[in-house]
Amino acid sequence: MKVEISKTNNKRRSLPPKLIIKLGKFVWVTLWHMMMSKLAPRNTSGEYIRPSSYFRNFVGTKADNQYLPAANRYSLIVGMSCPWAHRTLVVRALKGLEEIIPVTVVDPSPIEGGWIFNQDYVGCRTLAELYQLAEAGYTGRSTVPVLWDNQTKTIVNNESSEIIVMLNSEFNEFAQNPTLDLYPTELKQKIDDWNDLIYTSVNNGVYRCGFAQTQEAYDKVSNELFTTLDKIEDTLSSSRYLCGNTVTLADVRLFTTLFRFDSAYHGLFKCNRKRIKDYQNLSAYLRDLYQLPGVADTCDVESVKRDYYGNLFPLNPGGIIPSGPDMTYLYEPSAKRS
Repeated sequence: MKVEISKTNNKRRSLPPKLIIKLGKFVWVTLWHMMMSKLAPRNTSGEYIRPSSYFRNFVGTKADNQYLPAANRYSLIVGMSCPWAHRTLVVRALKGLEEIIPVTVVDPSPIEGGWIFNQDYVGCRTLAELYQLAEAGYTGRSTVPVLWDNQTKTIVNNESSEIIVMLNSEFNEFAQNPTLDLYPTELKQKIDDWNDLIYTSVNNGVYRCGFAQTQEAYDKVSNELFTTLDKIEDTLSSSRYLCGNTVTLADVRLFTTLFRFDSAYHGLFKCNRKRIKDYQNLSAYLRDLYQLPGVADTCDVESVKRDYYGNLFPLNPGGIIPSGPDMTYLYEPSAKRS
């Protein structure tokens, strides 16, 4: 007997593609703004505003100073991907302070949203716990670098621009290169002027590009960034370093951003008008600084790529880490400039 099987329309009805796209975009943009508000506080124009550092004490030789210079009393806590922490490692290497100021490296945790010690440090598993140890009830950001006092078990300073000044001048009796002065009196004003410009437009400028939350905010800071890079390129056409033929703290502060530029900021932070490698003088200057004694040992491009691309979820939700760029050109001999 032949059985008739009734046919039904089993096609599933789906939402129109246009509506799916609009809904998906609304959900993602809403979540993105929520996550960015935690990652990168902004002003009403959508421009990233970097919070100030909190611990601002100084190591010095004045008799009433609580923090006197000493060998192995202080430690640096750094993240290898962080440009602000990298500054302290560069000055430590140039001054020859490796034997008297030990370093502890922390790694960012994308799950916990903060820096984590590889093994407990003074009883702390996270950097946030160390900040709590330094000041009970602390509610601010737990950032690197940290200049830690092993004697009083507290944070002396967590502002990189001040830590590098201390490393340059306050530990000379213990330094292997005590006569190297990266902040000489006769150049202080020039160094400070460069620092002010470079911090706003370059050091923090790349973050202002990457963390901008409106097109207008991004366009404004992107123009600032590349205008300043062009100015530096022109300066370096007739000067070996920013302040003449002597390396200074201004060069150190610029170097750590330039080192990360092509591998992280150019792509992830949308600073993609040009690479540093595309600038004749800036790329040669970067090689000069990279090849100074001890500096290359402070540089870890794989950590930079892993931590930026792997941990800044709102900017790279897939967590895919790029294979490039080729940074071996930093080892090439750099033609001696003026």
